[in-house]
Amino acid sequence: MAKVASGTPAVLALTRAKLDYRLHVYDFDDVPGQIGMQAAAAMGVEPARVFKTLMVVLDEAELVVAIVPVDHELDLKALAKAAGGKRALMADVAQAERATGYVKGGISPFGQKRRHRTFLDRAALGQPSIIVNGGKRGLQIELAAADLLAATAGVAATIARA
Repeated sequence: MAKVASGTPAVLALTRAKLDYRLHVYDFDDVPGQIGMQAAAAMGVEPARVFKTLMVVLDEAELVVAIVPVDHELDLKALAKAAGGKRALMADVAQAERATGYVKGGISPFGQKRRHRTFLDRAALGQPSIIVNGGKRGLQIELAAADLLAATAGVAATIARA
């Protein structure tokens, strides 16, 4: 269990679920399009282990969570297929912030205002642990991919492209 206390909804959700995790704190630098890569560099870990949490609108009706490595892009067509939909579009920032209760650069897959279907890129399963946002800028959570899937009732699918 993490030794550092944090009051974010994400950390509280993982603590309640009794999952093993580790917190990473770093100096956040809001560089558009580079938030995840900057986090990996600041923590000194390879980008393949750091995953970004994206909010996506499926078939113009449902918000879903897509989690992909920071050094890859989300494949919207692959996500739509994995989710059983026809079309997926990135949610706008305001919509993502309202739906999750987090701000851009701090959106976590855990502790969102309400549960959304969650899809984790299959590449995560090959990592000993992955790192995702902890619910605020400059805070990341490291845990096993299987624990992320369990905590979010998520599905692993190939949804990223280089």
